[in-house]
Amino acid sequence: MSGLFNIKPKLKNYLHLHLLVFIAGFTAILGKEISISAIPLVWFRMSMAAILMLLFILLKGVNLKIDGKSILKLATAGVIIALHWITFFAAIDAANVSIALAMFSTGAFFASIIEPIFYKRKVIGYEIIFGILVIIGVCIITQGELRYILGIVLGISSAFFSSLFAVLNGVFLKKHSAIVISFYEFLSGVLFISLFIMCFEGGFSLEFLNITTRDFWLLFILASICTAYAFIASVHVMKLISPYTVVLTYNLEPVYGIVLAMILYPESEKMSTYFYYGASIIIATVVLNGVLKNRHAFKRKQLQ
Repeated sequence: MSGLFNIKPKLKNYLHLHLLVFIAGFTAILGKEISISAIPLVWFRMSMAAILMLLFILLKGVNLKIDGKSILKLATAGVIIALHWITFFAAIDAANVSIALAMFSTGAFFASIIEPIFYKRKVIGYEIIFGILVIIGVCIITQGELRYILGIVLGISSAFFSSLFAVLNGVFLKKHSAIVISFYEFLSGVLFISLFIMCFEGGFSLEFLNITTRDFWLLFILASICTAYAFIASVHVMKLISPYTVVLTYNLEPVYGIVLAMILYPESEKMSTYFYYGASIIIATVVLNGVLKNRHAFKRKQLQ
């Protein structure tokens, strides 16, 4: 009987984790549904998320005081995550959800190059092989979907910025709490985009701020559930479930997103067989990379 009560909390946490991965995949669907372009979309998303984060910080009494050097580093990361989201949503506009998510999966390849630089470790042999497989997957997709070449380039750029951001955050977490890091990153992302709009797009206009009621609520869902809630909840889940399970499950994000897109947009998401061959190679490589990395991490802990 006691075993039954032990299983239920575990099952609840696993279901919560899959919900978070589903939410991550659903972000692309919201991006397609929101009618405004990528730059204002990300500005509204980060502005709303920063406000919600601040409310959470005030509610929990979190100390936001950090040194100037750290603020500068977090501001740099904020610009990078803003560029990641802008290029991701722009990839959806230029191509479709499936292309954007398939290209986003190449982030594991970029991480295998970036991580050794920041953590001063040697490149692992199988990472080179996986990198080659990812490139082959992208080439296969490109061969069949040349009409989406701009979306492919933007999607790959988004994956690069995402990987760079993730590696930087791994360094920052050694010194600061995750909630403080995110708040400063969102705030600096908003400032960066605001400066860009004022310098290169003629500043803010009534047209920019006058979004439809439908777009407002979709943006609010994107900022609250898909950004603020997903972040806070993922931190909580990582304390209850092994990193191996978390990393492996999050690799299913493109799968959830692509399946959702195929159900909701059967016409625009209908792709060539080249796409499905290439996407399968990329996603399978990402999952296998997660399995091997976490297995090595587990073995290192046992030896310590």
